[in-house]
Amino acid sequence: MKPHLHCARLALFLCGCAAFLNLYATQSILQVFAAQFGISAKAAGWSITVTTLAVAITAPFVSHLTRRFEQRTVISVAALLLAGPALMTAYADSFTEVLVWRFVEGMLIPIVFATSVAYIGDRWSGGTVTEVTSLYVAGTVLGGFAGRFVTGVVTEYVGWREAFEWLAVLSLMVGGFIQFLLPANRPRVKPGRAAWSGVLRKPLLAAYAVGFCVLFSQVAAFTYAGLYLGLPPFNLGPAALGALYTVFLLALIVIPIAGRLSKARPQAELLSIAAVLGVFGSALTLVPSLWCIVVGLALSSTGVFLAQAAANAFITASAGNSKAGAVGVYLTCYYLGGSCGAIVPALIWARWGWAGCVGLIIGLQLLILLIALVGWRPVNPGLMSAQRS
Repeated sequence: MKPHLHCARLALFLCGCAAFLNLYATQSILQVFAAQFGISAKAAGWSITVTTLAVAITAPFVSHLTRRFEQRTVISVAALLLAGPALMTAYADSFTEVLVWRFVEGMLIPIVFATSVAYIGDRWSGGTVTEVTSLYVAGTVLGGFAGRFVTGVVTEYVGWREAFEWLAVLSLMVGGFIQFLLPANRPRVKPGRAAWSGVLRKPLLAAYAVGFCVLFSQVAAFTYAGLYLGLPPFNLGPAALGALYTVFLLALIVIPIAGRLSKARPQAELLSIAAVLGVFGSALTLVPSLWCIVVGLALSSTGVFLAQAAANAFITASAGNSKAGAVGVYLTCYYLGGSCGAIVPALIWARWGWAGCVGLIIGLQLLILLIALVGWRPVNPGLMSAQRS
C-alpha cells in the first residue's frame, strides 16, 4: 500500500475521533452536573440531548454549506473549531450556558462526520468502502471512549471545568493531525437537483431506520446503565463510570477486522451479525453482577458500532450521485435516534428501572435485525458485483 494511502486511513481514523470526542463527553458526569447546578439527573441528560438535536438539525445542510470548499480543509477546520465550545463550557456559569455551548458543538460535529463519509465515497469504491468506513467508525469508538473517560477521570480528581479544558486541547491536537495527514481529494462534481432525487429510495430509507435504531440503543444503554450503576449496590463514581467506557475498546479491535473480512460480503450480513450481538449483550446486562453488566455492554456496544459501519458503508456504496444528500438524511435520523434514546427511556426508567430500559433496547436491536433480513437490498443489481470487485 502506498504511503499516502496509509496516511489517508490514519487521518480518517482521527476524523472519527474528532467527531465523537465531544459528543457524549457529559455522559459520565450527569450526577456531577445535577449537584453543581441544582437540577435532576434527568435534566442533566439534556447536555447530551441538545448536542444530538443540533447534529440532527444541522446535518442535512452540511453539503450545501461546505461543497464549495476542499474536503480536507472543511474537516480539519471543523475539528479545530470544536475546541472553542468545549473551552467555553469549562467557563459556563449556569447550566443554560452549558446547553448553549453543547448545542454549538452539535452544529459543528456533522461537518466532520458528513464530510468524512463523503470523502471516503469520493476516494474509494467497491468493497474498499466497507473496509475504510469500518476504520473510520473505529475512530469514532476511540473518540467516544476518550471523551467520556477523560471527562470522568479528570472530574473525579480535579474538576469538571478542567475536564472540558482537556477536551479543548485534545480537539486542537486531533484537528492539527488531520490537516497534516489527510491527502487532498480530487475535485468533486457539485451536486445539483438530481443529486438529491434519490435520497428517499426504499433501501436508503431502511438504512436511515437502522441509523435511528443504532444510536437510540447506544445512548439509551450507556446513559441509563450509568444511572443504574451509580445506585446501590454498585455505587460507582464519575471516574469508575468513565472507566466503564473502556468496553468500547473491544469494538476498536473488532470493527477494522470485521470490515476487512466483510469487504467482499453484503453489508446486510454484517448488520445481521451486529444485531444478534447487540441483543445477546443487552440481555446479559440483566444479570445482577458488575462483571456481567460490563461484558454485556461491551458486546452490545460492539454490535452497535458494527451496525453503524455497515449502514455508513451501505449508504456510501448505494447512494450514487445522491451521496451527499443521503449522508445528511442519515445523520439526521441517526442523531434523532440518539436524542430519543436519552429522553424516551426516562419514562420507562421511572417505573421499571434498568430492566425496562433493556427491554426497550432489545426491541430496537431486533428491529435492526428485521431490517437486515427484509428491507436491506442493493439499490441496483450491479452493486453486489461492485462490492466484490
